[in-house]
Amino acid sequence: MLGLVALAELLGMSLWFAASAVSAQYRTLWNLSASEAGWLTTIVSLGFVAGTAASAALNLADVIPARRLFALSALAGALANALVLAASGLGVALVWRFVTGACLAGVYPPAMKMISTWFRARRGLAVGTVVGALTVGKAFPYLIHALPGAGIRPAALTASAAAVVAAALVWFGYRDGPYPFPPRKFSWGLVGEVVRERQWRLATGGYLGHMIELYPAWTWLPVFIAASIAARDPSAGAAGEMTASAIAFVSLAMGGLGCVWGGLAADRRGREWLVTLAMSLSGLCALGIGLTFGASLWLLVPVSLLWGFFVVADSAQFSVLVTESVPPHAVGTALTLQTSLGFLLTSVVIQLVPPMVAVVGWGWAFTLLAVGPALGIASIRRLRAHGQRSG
Repeated sequence: MLGLVALAELLGMSLWFAASAVSAQYRTLWNLSASEAGWLTTIVSLGFVAGTAASAALNLADVIPARRLFALSALAGALANALVLAASGLGVALVWRFVTGACLAGVYPPAMKMISTWFRARRGLAVGTVVGALTVGKAFPYLIHALPGAGIRPAALTASAAAVVAAALVWFGYRDGPYPFPPRKFSWGLVGEVVRERQWRLATGGYLGHMIELYPAWTWLPVFIAASIAARDPSAGAAGEMTASAIAFVSLAMGGLGCVWGGLAADRRGREWLVTLAMSLSGLCALGIGLTFGASLWLLVPVSLLWGFFVVADSAQFSVLVTESVPPHAVGTALTLQTSLGFLLTSVVIQLVPPMVAVVGWGWAFTLLAVGPALGIASIRRLRAHGQRSG
């Protein structure tokens, strides 16, 4: 069942960066600036925020069976993503990317809830595996783009087809495990019940610090790599773009291994210990990767891989902390609310990177993101202290 949910999450979440992976082609096609192209990613996050906010307010993740919510959302997301191909300009494309993001609100949080019904003692590893699969799925469009001749249409249609397969896997193959969360009727007060939990607030504080860094890194690291290759060899051309996409895919996909390692380490050493270590190392990568700009790939690639590994290694553990911090009947809403707040924050930070590049250049632009891990570590230390006092 872990393999089924992980594969479905990998395929379903490939919709996220389906347009971002080919943003260079969109820039040429529609004569876009870097900031305008960045909206192809930011608008997905905003759609996800809207979808998760609506889901949390309506208790959808605790009222509708997760299997049904996942499958229907994945199908709707596949359709919305494919309709981007019919867009005549950025405005229409952004509408469909927004809808895609809203649909993914029914793919990401329900998957974490679904797999949590199968694991209790090793929940960190289980959720880490699912988030690791999600990470590889988000990187998948960059792999497609790295293939010779693959442009906008192959990237979009491959992602949509993958989401349809994800829906079928969950609809026909998934069932709840031996530790199901009890269903409940709709309640306007459920969000308030979640927010009143101090442990939820502290765990979410750590998650927000993590999200300041994660999606801006995923969005702009591929652009950074391409710009670095072009700065070192202006004649690289299309070959340089393919190389950059391949490096970007491997760097983002390394997060899949990071999530599995993070799950194992969290189950053995504790979730607070793991997220503190991962945020410390990813923050150092954010501070240092700019020094590799325009340098040899022998320097750029290792730092990119390390950042890709650690920037998401702790992601699943924030979700696990949430499942352990609220009453069982509120787990779906708590997860959805947490992700909604995180993606609202990260949508803002994504748009701050291009102005930073314009002012200080790629050598220092990513230092902004290191603020996130610092704030996240502070919140998790308070969570650990709170748990020790409660114990």
